[in-house]
Amino acid sequence: MAEIVLQQTPAPRAAVQRMHAYHPPLGGRQGLRLDFNENTVACSPRVLQALASIAAADLAKYPERAQVEAKVAQHLGLDADQVLLTNGVDEAIHVLCQTYLDRGDEFLFPVPTYSMYEVYGSCTDARVRTVPSSEDFAFPLEALLASITPETRLIAIASPNSPTGAVASRQQILEVLHRAPHAAVLVDEAYYHFCGQTVMDLVGEVPNLIVARTFSKAYGLAGLRLGMLAAPAAIQQWLRTVISPYSVNSLALACLPAALDDEQYLQWYVEEVKAARTEMVESLRQMGVPQWPTQANFILVKIGPRHGEFVQAMFRRGVLTRDRSKDPGCDGCVRMTVGTREQMRLALAAMAEALHEIGWEKA
Repeated sequence: MAEIVLQQTPAPRAAVQRMHAYHPPLGGRQGLRLDFNENTVACSPRVLQALASIAAADLAKYPERAQVEAKVAQHLGLDADQVLLTNGVDEAIHVLCQTYLDRGDEFLFPVPTYSMYEVYGSCTDARVRTVPSSEDFAFPLEALLASITPETRLIAIASPNSPTGAVASRQQILEVLHRAPHAAVLVDEAYYHFCGQTVMDLVGEVPNLIVARTFSKAYGLAGLRLGMLAAPAAIQQWLRTVISPYSVNSLALACLPAALDDEQYLQWYVEEVKAARTEMVESLRQMGVPQWPTQANFILVKIGPRHGEFVQAMFRRGVLTRDRSKDPGCDGCVRMTVGTREQMRLALAAMAEALHEIGWEKA
């Protein structure tokens, strides 16, 4: 038998070689988790009860999502064929890009925003086009409208946006939907619970509207990887064609109904975060730390040139924060998740020490 000598490994598609790889800093996350906008406490106790009730035989079967999707739809006031559960919102974005973006198409979104839009958009043969926000990070409506072309096939609007916490108003979203009837418009409401503004009620009424939600944030299920897309049935049929039928695992499907049913726990956590956010905003103001208005469970602050030193100083004090200085327009910025009032008082004490350690002074 002739010896096979491989000169090189097979090359991936050109689009993959151009991809903006995303490597989240997940190593060594011990301490107060204020870096990934997760629930900083835990999921509902009912979720643990649901996990305990899973039999070994249940894990030997492929997952079936239809019944749980119907429950989610009922919870949101939608029809069952308007809801698609996904392996986190990350998979939802990936499925949308694979469904709508081809060579010559355009994927449009404001920046700064969630990194995975660009990651999955750049994995296609479409053109990724971004619209910079102004210095106050307000939603750049006029610039976005002016950037829509006949080639625009997908538009993403995160509201509240990450890492800024800014919100696009209902009227602004409607203007985008009206201006781009030929494009699918994703409104990513991952942080909906902390602001209360939504366009979910328009799903099915506006033919090009798609709304994403996650169960990783307020519900505290980040480890189970659960997200969803709400869209008209005519859109969902194509999304279901693209998505893997087994991408949402049985454990996640078993736990989600329990999380949805415990509305009291969800309300407690959301109200606690809102109260802590109010305290945090005022404390930062008194400290003289520049910040931007937020309607999410995080705050973007301006540390300046020593932002990296600040993140490390906080880490040494057991508080994890996220350096967002590489995001467009965010030079010198750090994002801090908002947890409970008790947690944020601990974080503020650590912050005062960290700022003193790095020699930070008010601008």
